[in-house]
Amino acid sequence: MNVHALKKSNAASLRSEVSPEEWQARVDLAAAYRLIHLYGMSDLIANHISMRVPGEPDHFLINAYGLLYEEITASSLLKIDHDGNIIAKPDFGDLNYGVNRAGFVIHSAIHMAKPDVNCVIHTHTWAGMAVSTMACGLLPNTQTSMRFAKIAYHDFDGVVLDTAVREALVEDLGDNNAMILRNHGLLTTGKTIPEAFNAMHRLELSCKTQIAAMSCNTKLIDVPADVVEATYQNYQPHVRRPFGVLDWPALLRKLDRIDPGFRD
Repeated sequence: MNVHALKKSNAASLRSEVSPEEWQARVDLAAAYRLIHLYGMSDLIANHISMRVPGEPDHFLINAYGLLYEEITASSLLKIDHDGNIIAKPDFGDLNYGVNRAGFVIHSAIHMAKPDVNCVIHTHTWAGMAVSTMACGLLPNTQTSMRFAKIAYHDFDGVVLDTAVREALVEDLGDNNAMILRNHGLLTTGKTIPEAFNAMHRLELSCKTQIAAMSCNTKLIDVPADVVEATYQNYQPHVRRPFGVLDWPALLRKLDRIDPGFRD
């Protein structure tokens, strides 16, 4: 069964089966997948972006394990609960896509423990993975990276398949909205999809910039700690509008110009 047929055959039926609020969440989540691909942050069929279902706090939407990010549509997303049970899915025919175990464990951990977090993004980019192996972690040596001057870290203890690790993941994340999974990748969270995407885009840019600067084999300029702290504070919610508010409509327009099929 080809994916084009999947898009066309399932969009209408799933839209009629969910609330308007869930449908909007599905559209925005599908857009986030397309944007992660567009900005070079996808990893074939691996990794995940999840969104809590509006009005259903114990359910969240996540990608079907088998679709590329560029193929994901509003109707192709799975609805699952905190135990990994599939609550709703489209008819994938013989392919019968399910949920990736590691994705379920990581995302359910955060959705269960943090009711104020509605979106979680996890990536395996070359830049994020490279910085995740550095003992120094992410350096606050650019204005963008200073936004993450107090980023959280979680030590690698193998592929995340056991639900027993959920407690440690949540404890390490703390009140932060961004975390580097050491020897693994990046993770961001947000109350909204635009907020979480904006954080991931900037975190990825920070990692790329650090690698570029460190590759030049020249002394890096250290920014005074008080300046780093002041800059970090300027990025906090109490001093600015929520991240993504201005970005998201423009990004949706960009996707619509490229391929509005994510809305199906």
